[in-house]
Amino acid sequence: MNQTNQNEWLQFWVNEIFRFHPNTIALVHLFLLVPQEPLAGNFRRKAITPILFAIISPLMATITNFLTKPPSSDRYSIPKISSLRSHASFLPSFVTRPGSFSGRLEASKTRFVTKATATPGTKKASSDERVQQVHSIEEFDEALRMAKNKLVVVEFAASHSFHSSKIYPFMVDLSRTCNDVEFILVMGDESEKTRELCKREKIQKVPHFSFYKSMEKIHEEEGIGPDQLMGDVLYYGDSHSSVVQLHCRKDVEKLIEDHKLDHKLIVMDVGLKHCGPCVKVYPTVIKLSRQMDSVVFARMNGDENDSCMQFLKDMDVIEVPTFLFIRDGEICGRYVGSGKGELIGEILRYQGVRVT
Repeated sequence: MNQTNQNEWLQFWVNEIFRFHPNTIALVHLFLLVPQEPLAGNFRRKAITPILFAIISPLMATITNFLTKPPSSDRYSIPKISSLRSHASFLPSFVTRPGSFSGRLEASKTRFVTKATATPGTKKASSDERVQQVHSIEEFDEALRMAKNKLVVVEFAASHSFHSSKIYPFMVDLSRTCNDVEFILVMGDESEKTRELCKREKIQKVPHFSFYKSMEKIHEEEGIGPDQLMGDVLYYGDSHSSVVQLHCRKDVEKLIEDHKLDHKLIVMDVGLKHCGPCVKVYPTVIKLSRQMDSVVFARMNGDENDSCMQFLKDMDVIEVPTFLFIRDGEICGRYVGSGKGELIGEILRYQGVRVT
């Protein structure tokens, strides 16, 4: 691997390790990007090398191993949206259903012991208060009605499922931090009533997560891990972050007009509701929006309505996710893909940081 590629991988991993802390990133950029030929560049490089080494020395072995043998790809295969040009009403399903971590929904001896499975009448622990366990179709439907237009995340679990018991604590953690999202637990093998509920919702394997808004199922996943669960919650439930939500062409035009005077770079994340790579990269978009005050982040789901779909056509978006870079009312570039390092590199490039 040549020096340029090693620098790119090192920059990416330090970004990940330090969660995009701006001071750390500035230090790494100084180390990687200063000119090597001029005397001033060499002096600055020598001056900061001990500092950088002291910060990341515990992780150097891991990084070195990774640089020697990098993963085959950091990018998912982005599906073509061939229908965008002719049939806007048809969109392929991007829902990934990995089955290797799933267990069949069947009764067995109880091995899944969590606070949320307390017997009726037992007071739940305070840490689980925001996870509502339902025991019948009637309770389930009522919980969806009470949530109104909030995102509702439902875990369908079983007492015998090891992976259900492993993922549940992460859902509890999410419930504490995502106050605008409702969380529900259904133990499928608890009773005949819960089995009927699972049958109605077509649940065959657990853990199974379904996502609802306004009583409508908008997404579902099987056999996912904590990172994927968090990504799904952020993607489908994010309503208060610093990422501007765009719902039509007029929203885009207003956003561009608002930032013509301040000359800020606009990074527009264009995706689809059921797009795995779009979900994968969105937590990175949120993190960057919180750290980069000089950049405006926005997103649009092309399949939200006809106006959004027409915008994708007009912008010649044929793959998702696509990131449009806009400044002073003009589109100055785009990046197609879900790679975190590549996205960060493109943003820095359009911000005037020289990435070698």
